[in-house]
Amino acid sequence: MRILIDFLPILFFFGAYKYYDIYVATAVLMAATTVQMLIIYALDRKLQMMHRITLALILVFGSATLLLHDERFIKWKPTVLYAAMAIALAVALWLLKKNFLKILLGSQLPLPDGVWHRLNIAWIIYCAFMALINAYVATYFSTEAWVSFKLWGYAFPLIFLVGQGIYIAPHLKTDEPSNL
Repeated sequence: MRILIDFLPILFFFGAYKYYDIYVATAVLMAATTVQMLIIYALDRKLQMMHRITLALILVFGSATLLLHDERFIKWKPTVLYAAMAIALAVALWLLKKNFLKILLGSQLPLPDGVWHRLNIAWIIYCAFMALINAYVATYFSTEAWVSFKLWGYAFPLIFLVGQGIYIAPHLKTDEPSNL
C-alpha cells in the first residue's frame, strides 16, 4: 500500500499532462501530493522531514509555475530537491562529521560504521546524479520528453535502492540461530 501511496502523485501528474497540459498536471500534482501527505500523516501521525520538504517544494514551485504561467519552475523542482539533499548529506558528513543516514535509519538497520559511510557517499553521488540528469532533461528537452522522463525515470531510484539492498544484505545481523 505504501508504494502505491508513493507513486500516486506522479501517476496523476502524468495522466493529467497526457489529457490536458503541464499547468493542469501541476495543479493535480500539488493536490495529489497534499492528499498523499495527509494519508501518510493519518497512518503515521507524523511526517518525516523529507515528506515536509517535498510537499513544500511542490507547493512553492507548483505555485510559481501556475501564477507565472512558466513551466520551468515545476521542471526544476526535482533538481533543487536532489541538489539540496546531496549538499545536506555532504555538509553533514564532511563538515559536521555526522552521518544523517545512520542517524535516521541506524535504529532500524544495525550496520557497521564503514558501511554507513559508504552508503552516505553513495547517496551523495546518487542525488547529485539525479539533480544533474533532471537539469539536463529540463533544459535541453521538450516538456513532453521531461514528463516522460519523470515517469520512466523512476527506474533510477528503483535500481539504486535494489543495489543498496544487495550491498547491505551481507552486513545485516540475523536473529535466527544457525543450524550448522
